[in-house]
Amino acid sequence: MAITALPNSRTEADGSAVVRVLCYNIRSMRDDEDALARVIRACAPDLVFVQEAPRFFRWRKHAARLAAKSELVVLSGGATAAGPLLMCSLRATVERTEDVLLPLTPGLHRRGFATAVVRFGGARVGLISCHLSLQTDERYAQAGMLLDRVAGMDAPHTIVAGDLNERPGGRSFTRLTKELQDGWAVSPWGGEYTSTPTDPHQRIDAILATEGVEFLGCGVPTDLDPADLRAATDHLPVLAAVRLPAG
Repeated sequence: MAITALPNSRTEADGSAVVRVLCYNIRSMRDDEDALARVIRACAPDLVFVQEAPRFFRWRKHAARLAAKSELVVLSGGATAAGPLLMCSLRATVERTEDVLLPLTPGLHRRGFATAVVRFGGARVGLISCHLSLQTDERYAQAGMLLDRVAGMDAPHTIVAGDLNERPGGRSFTRLTKELQDGWAVSPWGGEYTSTPTDPHQRIDAILATEGVEFLGCGVPTDLDPADLRAATDHLPVLAAVRLPAG
């Protein structure tokens, strides 16, 4: 059953577009893949910003299978971005994609960004899926690299979504929200906490955007099947509806 509390996707007469955006850490699809796909389908997204996509043996096949089950297509990312992945509906017209690997800190997990520029009607937008470090100083540096990437997207607007591995008020979260809108803070909808499905107690996943992107609602859907949410992965999804201006 699709969620109806948020506006449905649509293109306006002036070329602007209402777009549904989903952010979801899927834990390398190690849990119930069918439950995961049901959660994604129920959210009826145009764009999905994935973290912890499969990165090893036959990872492209696994990502493509999830996209097909979710009635979407793979846009960019996966192992070539060290885990972040982008999926989209056929409503999106793709201009370009790029996978970015960040500097490797010895002894820590490699990180990266999955990026793309797409169009919906007359609206053009950059996309960045990210998963920041567990280590405080590295995470702060990666937040700066993320802002640099936003500045270099060559798009009038950019949406950033991911597992920030930090709560609001932390150094890195604050560094990002000084320059980007935080969807939950701007237009809260649904639930706030994203970790964990069995004990939601912290918000470490977020959908952010540059000025000009209008958040119509953003948060954790509260009317999805709780059993599917628990079975799908170890994070809860963040869903937003945004309005992208034309041109």
